[in-house]
Parts: sequence; structure tokens; C-alpha cells
Amino acid sequence: MNSEPYCGQVLTVWSDIGCPWASLALHTLRAEAGRTGADLLIDHRAFPLELFNRQPTPKRIVDVETVVIAARRPELGWRLWSAPESCYPVTMLPALEAVQAAKDPAVGGLRASDELDAALRHAFYAESRCIAVHAEILDVAVQCPHVDAAALEEALAGGAGRAAVYAQWRTARGPRVQGSPQLFAPDGWTAHNPGVAFRWTGDPADGGLPQLLESRPQWAGELLARLAPPGFSPGPNSAAP
Repeated sequence: MNSEPYCGQVLTVWSDIGCPWASLALHTLRAEAGRTGADLLIDHRAFPLELFNRQPTPKRIVDVETVVIAARRPELGWRLWSAPESCYPVTMLPALEAVQAAKDPAVGGLRASDELDAALRHAFYAESRCIAVHAEILDVAVQCPHVDAAALEEALAGGAGRAAVYAQWRTARGPRVQGSPQLFAPDGWTAHNPGVAFRWTGDPADGGLPQLLESRPQWAGELLARLAPPGFSPGPNSAAP
């Protein structure tokens, strides 16, 4: 079904679905919006790491980052890849393209695009599903209330989303976008990997591990307060951090 009209502010997020840090940031933001009743709408922009790095999804790096994040935030429900390694998605481009294709009002619009983005990330990090496969993407899309899965299938068959991903990749090579994730609010606020600080203990290729130095989820509430329309107050489920 098509998304309903929206008159509020839109947050722009540059990210790769295969980036655990981006998936953490988006989960934190969506969870806070659900907790407070904020009407969050996200315009997703692709930051395709495989095009920047000229390599497939780096399973070893994603695995260790997933462990570090999941240990700190168990509510995410993430786990190490449990399907056969031959099913691991070496590319995230088809999933990124589907998120862009879902922006078309005929498929569902921005709300549908965000639903699909969230569902694809959950399918990968929590369910070990190969979201590089067309059929798997469509199976995920069927579970998204605002996504017209049949319209998405037709759009992807016509190549929808690919040109947008490549155009966004070229834009992201400029100085404004530092990496995945980077968030931009309409009032000029921006942050790269908000609320998180980490470092690698050594070169990942030589066995280095990510060390989480800071995890501050309160950033999401602060950002949503910036985006809130005048007079908005948090819902009854709101609580002080």
C-alpha cells in the first residue's frame, strides 16, 4: 500500500546495510521513536562500502563488529552468521537498490523504504538470511505493511534503484559524508556514527578486534527532540534515559 502523506521533517541517513554500526544507529533511533511516539521519517541514501573498498562484504570484520555490538546491546537480537557460509551475502547492492526502489510512491514511498531497510537488516543480522538474493528480498518485503511487494518486484525487474545507488555513491565520495552511518537533519545538524566511539586493536587483516570505547544511546532522543514539531510532547511510554 502507498504511504500516507507526511508533513514533518525528514532525516537523511547515509549507510550500508552491511555496516553493523549503521544498523545499530538506525535501530537505536527507531526504538526511541517508537518509545516516545515520534513520527520518524528517514530518507535512506546508499553508502555502498563494497564500491568504495572494491571488495565483497568482509565477513570476518562484520562478524567481530556484530559480536561487540550484540554483547553491548543484546536487545538487538543479533547473532553470528548461522547459515552455510556459501549462503553469505557477498554483496549488499541488491538490498540497497530495493530500499531505493521502495521510495517510489507506487511501491510505498519513504515510509515503505524505511520499513524495508529495517526488515532487511534484521533478516541479515538476526536471521542469517542471504539478502543478496532477489527472492529473499521479496520475501522480506511481503512482511512490510507499507510496501507493495508486487510493485517492488516489478520495479526491481526493470532495474529500479541501481542508478540511484550509483549516483549516491558518487555523491558520497565528496567531503560532507564521512562514512556509514552519517545522519543529516534539516536544521544543519549532522553526525557520523552518533553515540559511538571505538577503535581497532590492530589491523583487522592481522587479527585486530574492535574495542568499543563509548556507547551513548541517548543521542537518539536528543535528535528526535530537534526534529519534533512545535508543541510535541513524548507519549505515555516515554521515560527519562
